[in-house]
Amino acid sequence: MTSIKHWPDDQRPREKLLAQGAELLSDAELLAIFLRTGVAGCSALDLAHSLLGTFGGVRGVLEATRTKFCAQRGMGDSKYAQLQATLELSRRHMLQGLQRSDCLTSTALTRRYLRTRMRNYPREVFICLFLDSQNRVIACEELFHGTINGSVVHPREVVRRALHHNAAALIFAHNHPSGVAEPSQADINITQRLKEALAMVDIRTLDHMVVGDTEVISLAERGVV
Repeated sequence: MTSIKHWPDDQRPREKLLAQGAELLSDAELLAIFLRTGVAGCSALDLAHSLLGTFGGVRGVLEATRTKFCAQRGMGDSKYAQLQATLELSRRHMLQGLQRSDCLTSTALTRRYLRTRMRNYPREVFICLFLDSQNRVIACEELFHGTINGSVVHPREVVRRALHHNAAALIFAHNHPSGVAEPSQADINITQRLKEALAMVDIRTLDHMVVGDTEVISLAERGVV
């Protein structure tokens, strides 16, 4: 089998990216660039196609457990660590974008960040985005972790952390491990409790977003906040 380095430039993933841009490459070509090298008798592009087939696409590859990922031919702890580092860099890049923009006018970015960060958690996690007076993110913290059926949210702790960050406003978010983002009555109730507690110290509640597998529902858009 001919090595990728011997292919014509217009067929080699890295050269195609440099000449045409990353958006024009296929999933397999992008993954091959990440993998960098193949194994005996199998190019990086072949390995990429194999991984995509095994895990059912890009998302499956990116969300694979360490055990399952490392069990694939040519993979191992080093590749897994590189993949996780790449994913975390992507999440931090999106968070820095929120820190530079008004969350109320960048709802798509806010949703994308929260979905990327939270949708694969195996249990319910409650996150707070602490905002300044311009609605830019000061910090993002995971405050409460629960079971697959729910988490225990303490308004006093939310207020304490908001004061610590000198926040002017907050956005709450939590995931539904079931994958269904539809808010429950309990979600609505805790939103009202938090809003009332924060109002006592003149901190605004801007939204509470519920993260599912394919969508993020805003309680503010539902008229709850």
